Amino acid sequence: PTCLAMASGSGDRNSTLKRCLGVLRDARNDSEQFAALLLVTKAVRAGEVDAKTRRQIFDAIGFTFPNRLLTSRQPPAGCPEHTFRALGLTLLACFCTDPELAGHSQILNKIPTFNDILVSPCNPDSTSMIDDIYQCLSAVMATARGPRELVTKGTVSALCQAYVNCSYGSDRALTLLLGLLAIAEAKCWQRDAPHLLAVLSKLSDDFLKAEDMTKFEFCEILPHFVPLSPPLTQDSQGCECLHRLYKGLANILGSKLSQSQRDPALKLAACLVQACGSEWIPAGSAGSKFLALLVNLACVEVRLTLEEPDPLEVEGKKEVVTACYVLIEMGIQECLREEKPLLEEVQKMQLMRIMEEAFGAVIFYLRQVKQEELQDPFIFASVRILGAWMAEETSSLKQEICELLPFLVHYAKKLFKEGSPAASLPQPELVSAEGSGLPQDALRFLLPGFCHLTAEDRPRDILLSEGAPALLYEYFLHQWEVLTSEPRPLTPLTSTEMSLQTACGIFLNLVVTAPDLIRQDKTFSSLMDTLLKSLPLLLPQKDHLVLAANIATLGLLMARILASSAVLQGTQSAKEFFGAAIRFLSQAHTAQAEPGSDGLAAAVSPAYASAWADVRELWFLGMQALAGCVPLFPWLPPAVLQARWLEGLSELLTRVAPASVDFELVAAFQGVLVELARASKPCRDVILSHHGREWANLYGMAALEQCLSEQ
Repeated sequence: PTCLAMASGSGDRNSTLKRCLGVLRDARNDSEQFAALLLVTKAVRAGEVDAKTRRQIFDAIGFTFPNRLLTSRQPPAGCPEHTFRALGLTLLACFCTDPELAGHSQILNKIPTFNDILVSPCNPDSTSMIDDIYQCLSAVMATARGPRELVTKGTVSALCQAYVNCSYGSDRALTLLLGLLAIAEAKCWQRDAPHLLAVLSKLSDDFLKAEDMTKFEFCEILPHFVPLSPPLTQDSQGCECLHRLYKGLANILGSKLSQSQRDPALKLAACLVQACGSEWIPAGSAGSKFLALLVNLACVEVRLTLEEPDPLEVEGKKEVVTACYVLIEMGIQECLREEKPLLEEVQKMQLMRIMEEAFGAVIFYLRQVKQEELQDPFIFASVRILGAWMAEETSSLKQEICELLPFLVHYAKKLFKEGSPAASLPQPELVSAEGSGLPQDALRFLLPGFCHLTAEDRPRDILLSEGAPALLYEYFLHQWEVLTSEPRPLTPLTSTEMSLQTACGIFLNLVVTAPDLIRQDKTFSSLMDTLLKSLPLLLPQKDHLVLAANIATLGLLMARILASSAVLQGTQSAKEFFGAAIRFLSQAHTAQAEPGSDGLAAAVSPAYASAWADVRELWFLGMQALAGCVPLFPWLPPAVLQARWLEGLSELLTRVAPASVDFELVAAFQGVLVELARASKPCRDVILSHHGREWANLYGMAALEQCLSEQ
């Protein structure tokens, strides 16, 4: 009676609450407790409880009473079935407004109860319960442990069902889902992919059907529901979602748009490209036109933003321009694609011209960058996309790129040596970047372009004058440490390994074009020492054959130039390197049964077959380099004898059909054999004792025949 009188009366609410809390504490039975609780919850719902009073409520009743209410199945006479449960939830929602209580285990262990109520049918008179649950879940998500608890206790599934079923408060379910995906996307998709796919299906359907401004609101929401893994293209429901998104975007981008409408559409397209490459764009005329339009719009956006950069305007456009970079990178890849291309040749030529103009704007922008801006993630994204262009298009913008090279080397050096948060933000990337070992790895994206440029005089001179070799050597060392310290990769090629291969390619160019530099710059003596130690470790690992081929060939070519250096004077490391190089070269070919014949044919060894397209040129170059090393190192012929390569080669050439050994392979073998026969009598004797004259004549090895005939 006291509580009911207070509830109907007027006066100061907090003082009334305090009196009521006293009644609640002193209540002699459930009826008195319930009456007092009615007033408490009435005030709580009205939002009139300050922090101090809220704490007093908690101190008065704790979690015990709300727990009893949640589990009670017998409502008061004349009250709805869920009355006690609703009161309990209201109290918990009140407690959750205190961050300390929101993370309490007594709240966290109610998450399954919250989930159950969310997915249960909602009566019109139980909407306040749903409001309270969303208030609790929002508060829990804001705590340190909250997101993990919500994901592991099944809230993602419950929220997805609430949204797909358009239940009361489904907009709040979507907001909570967006929050959880932002914090723990991978875990959410791992646990609840079917439910999240159902949400994406509904969103994509609503997006396609929308004819008003909500279409552009969907563009903002949808990227959060497009997973990088598992790929949507692996699932029929995912493919249907992608097709709806394609059609919706085609409708939008084919219309006249304001900037505020175009930007979210470009971001959504970029998100789809990051997740699925160009697979979401159908083949055929409509698809190719759409792809060309996407890349065209991206290039226009880049030019508009960067050609006359206003600092404030660029700042506001960085996110959309970064998305445009993703679309442009797809454009580069599609223009180079030969197998089942989406674009026709005419479209490719047009796009290359348009992209060239966009990259002119990127270069112009980068030339304006100030020293204090180098930590900006947008600079990193701009350097990265320029690296993608330089890797593929070597003839255009050459003058501009040469002028920018000092900046690019300085930028890469600064990020590498000082460390940088620049790339800690998600970067637009079509290819996974696992294993790079460096969050600030700008060099990784510049290496392929540098590899092309070191083959040309002017850019090579600029790179050398800017100290690129020393930087590349330090980078090589770092990536080597990453490769040798990481567990064996599940994927055939990590970015670490690719970076090491490309660095070897740059060094190979310098060895061929600037041998004096190799002799004079101490960087290359250090590199030689590193290569000597690296190959024996790498070669036994068959999944690193291409990198081993790069290191073997580079080491052999450098050894010819640095033959007088102390590290090559019969040291243990030199002998181990040459032993490994001989194994690499000698094991590349074998005799195999010739199809349709009883005879044998020379063939690439099975262990080399899958990588031969990448190894072949290096193998031939390595054979030439080894031949050049034989006269320089007296201890090298004994190493060949020890490896029993001459016996193996003689057996191969004797057993196989001569027609199966092409001219280039004969020339490679002859080059090494002649040098060995000239430099070492024991080698000459082994060749002669294994019918060397006969098979030299058989294969047309005139130089070897002559050498073997000389006394």
